[in-house]
Amino acid sequence: MKEWIKKGIVLAIAALLLGGAWQYRQQCMTEEIAGKVIRFHVRANSDTRADQDLKLKVRDAVGAYMQPRLAGITDITESRRIVKDSLSGIESTASDVIAQEGYTYEVAASLAVTDFPEKTYGDYTFRAGTYEALEVVIGEGRGHNWWCVMYPNLCFFNSVYQVVDEEAEESLKKTLTQEEYKSLMEEKNYKVRFALAERIQEIFENL
Repeated sequence: MKEWIKKGIVLAIAALLLGGAWQYRQQCMTEEIAGKVIRFHVRANSDTRADQDLKLKVRDAVGAYMQPRLAGITDITESRRIVKDSLSGIESTASDVIAQEGYTYEVAASLAVTDFPEKTYGDYTFRAGTYEALEVVIGEGRGHNWWCVMYPNLCFFNSVYQVVDEEAEESLKKTLTQEEYKSLMEEKNYKVRFALAERIQEIFENL
């Protein structure tokens, strides 16, 4: 076998092993991060425009209800306790909004473990995985969902959703390790993925 072919095979195997190791590490880190955060999940009754609009109004009301209760909390155990203690109030708040909008949907709030898709907030990308979350289900809960991160608080700062300000960034940094925090940076993840893909493609083109 020619020397350049041998080198190509070795490099290809090395690249694939590196990619596998990176994927495994990312999965482990996702699980580690999931154990340190609480997400916020609102499920609409359906995908009609009216039900989707109602979902956002419920989201805003629950957010306003929970913001002062979670303000200044820096411990996930305490956050979990507060969320659990607030479930009846959350349901009451959501029910009031639903009734004011002229609907009779039931609403259920719980602290549950649920699957989340990959989601980006500002510069941070939380990988798909299983996370603990405050879950608010409106009616049948069959419509498109809304997601955020409740602890550390990326949802409620300045009443702006999916905009991460400096205070939220500092809260996230204190909650996660430096490696975990860096892993959430969307640009970094994409650069690693693209660099690896390009390297593998280059190797096989030269075989």
